[in-house]
Amino acid sequence: MRTIRTALLTAAAAGLAAAALVPAPAAAAPAPAPPKFLSAAQLPASLTPWTAGPVRRGLPEEGSACTAGIAPAAGTRYRDFRTELDTGARQTTTVAPTAARARELAAELRAALETCLDRLREQEPGLEGKTLYQGRLNVEEGAHVYSVDTSYPEVGATDIGLYSVGRDGRTVTVVEWGQLGDLDGAPLAGFKKTTLIAVAKLR
Repeated sequence: MRTIRTALLTAAAAGLAAAALVPAPAAAAPAPAPPKFLSAAQLPASLTPWTAGPVRRGLPEEGSACTAGIAPAAGTRYRDFRTELDTGARQTTTVAPTAARARELAAELRAALETCLDRLREQEPGLEGKTLYQGRLNVEEGAHVYSVDTSYPEVGATDIGLYSVGRDGRTVTVVEWGQLGDLDGAPLAGFKKTTLIAVAKLR
């Protein structure tokens, strides 16, 4: 999703005689299951139903308008969502090598959201808007919610984006939601509920 609303998607068995003479190798520990993702039904209410795309590995070709280039491709998965209206959403989840690195990544993502509007203005000098910190949610290691409200006065276009960054141990998730309009018409309470579900599903 390049703009706020659209920038806002894989030994053979040993014989009994050999087994009696040679100790069997220890079974490899199973790989941990990948983090669970939101379903379409868990997104904020919309006038038309949400459709969920597949969970994909790596980074999306069209990165977020605010957080592109922050998370590494290794250990990252994402899922895109859309409605029949001009509303879109995405969840991006990264499993870091350590909890300390996950903590750093979450801080980097939050900083990218806090400075997003300034960077967008550098690309679009006529852009106006406001970024607001919408609070911390008490789930796992915490989640933080932001709104980025943008407008182009010359053409009368307005976009509203809601973003959250949450962490559970080594796993960090970013949830994005965007549509035409402004903050007054955005489902902020519903988005916070969606964020709580997203972070709780990481464990």
